[in-house]
Amino acid sequence: MKYYLLSVIQPSEGTPPSAEALAEIMGNVEAFHQELREAGAWVFAGGLHGPETATVLRPKGDDVLITDGPYAEGKEYLGGLCLIKAPDLDAALEWGRKAGRATTLPIEVRPFLHTAED
Repeated sequence: MKYYLLSVIQPSEGTPPSAEALAEIMGNVEAFHQELREAGAWVFAGGLHGPETATVLRPKGDDVLITDGPYAEGKEYLGGLCLIKAPDLDAALEWGRKAGRATTLPIEVRPFLHTAED
């Protein structure tokens, strides 16, 4: 088994979904997480606050500089993540498809360098 990161790509522009639509999306996300748990693929998942809440720590010589806000601005940002275990990339991509359908947002699937320890 390998670990895979499913990154939820959040647009920084546009109109957010209505409260009703968001409630339906979050219900779909919870059902997706439950499916991961039942399949033994669940490791961890969570949403993130917006990039304006970020703090960047940058090593500079013997010091570390601290800057409020995101390092880079863009039209998209990391809105949440899900760490899963899957036997191969094809299985991870299928989980990514399900995550995309649940969140209605783009999902980036990336493998970790090392295998998961069961």
